[in-house]
Amino acid sequence: MIIEGSIISGEFDPSMNEFSLHKVKNLNTQSVLKENQLTAIYNYLKKHENDDDGQIITLNDQMPIRLTREELLKLAADFKKILSMYD
Repeated sequence: MIIEGSIISGEFDPSMNEFSLHKVKNLNTQSVLKENQLTAIYNYLKKHENDDDGQIITLNDQMPIRLTREELLKLAADFKKILSMYD
């Protein structure tokens, strides 16, 4: 199932119970996230959702991406939607 969120896009595979992340903002990436990994990221985002300066994430441990507070909230909403798909 293709997922097009506000900040991310990818594909959820219900048979493997995993999410393949393809894009963050407008940057291509390739990561497979299990439920516990997605939950950890979601919890981190929720913990820092009130940070006025936003957050910096990295793609493939190499490319830093700045997320504004608004983008951070949208990313958390995208992850929440995906988390609801796990068994």
